[in-house]
Amino acid sequence: MSFSPHPFTLRQLQYVVAVADALSFRKAAEQCHVSQPSLSAQLAQLEEILGVPLFERDRRRVLLTAAGKELVERARRLLVEADEFVEAARRAGDPLSGTLRLGVIPTISPYLLPVVAPALRKAYPRLSVLWREDKTEVLVRDLARGSLDAAIVALVDELGDVESSVIADDPFMLVTPKDHPLGAKKSEASPAELRGQDVLLLDEGHCFRTQALALCAKARAHELEFRATSLPTLAQMIAAGAGVTLLPRLAVSTEVNRSQLKVRAFSDPALKRTIAVIWRKRSPLATALQQVAATVRDSYPKAA
Repeated sequence: MSFSPHPFTLRQLQYVVAVADALSFRKAAEQCHVSQPSLSAQLAQLEEILGVPLFERDRRRVLLTAAGKELVERARRLLVEADEFVEAARRAGDPLSGTLRLGVIPTISPYLLPVVAPALRKAYPRLSVLWREDKTEVLVRDLARGSLDAAIVALVDELGDVESSVIADDPFMLVTPKDHPLGAKKSEASPAELRGQDVLLLDEGHCFRTQALALCAKARAHELEFRATSLPTLAQMIAAGAGVTLLPRLAVSTEVNRSQLKVRAFSDPALKRTIAVIWRKRSPLATALQQVAATVRDSYPKAA
């Protein structure tokens, strides 16, 4: 292994990533709390060292070059590793102290956080959890970039290079207006009953939509053109007679009590989502996050 000095600094890599994200030297300089001439000079020096231009720029716009796109992603990974190096040292004495940046998807957060947040405060009084709610795609991106430590999501295929700890299985439930024929049945539901039914689903970008849509497509149900932005909106539309829908069992007690809906469980146990805590592979917080996941699992609503 060579121990000769590197020809660039981490600060220069931070400048590169900031410009790539903002596509503006002025905005990147503001975000990095440095003057624009200084940032530009540092990037020019880095490009000279690397021997390739990273950006195309003129008076109107900034674009990444082909080489720049690849090198920026490498710079991101190096910065994440550097942050984790510092974090590992800081948390060596007590990994469950300080601030934990934890993401959660919108179809989980309003139903799980009221019980999980107090449980985490009680179990880890020296730990401050900074919650961030967003869709899975955004959380996974921010996790990879190092701006999140972990996230609570439903396991899907496109989660990237992560480790996970399963919290619970969350079955899908058939939900109808109180006077709908499907809601009047006492037996467990089957997907075949959805054939020809008007089904209301969430908007694009929600992983729960993708999972529910697959079931509806298989059953040849008809998806309505209106797409809800949240589960509460979905429940309210069904209560108003818009059709039928699927809800995760975690959300049922809250939304059904609010909207007087009818609910039936599906007979197929495979119709479910799996809720888990995910984090980057090789994260210095892995052991601590396993403990956090165990606390979330223990406080998961038993009646949900």
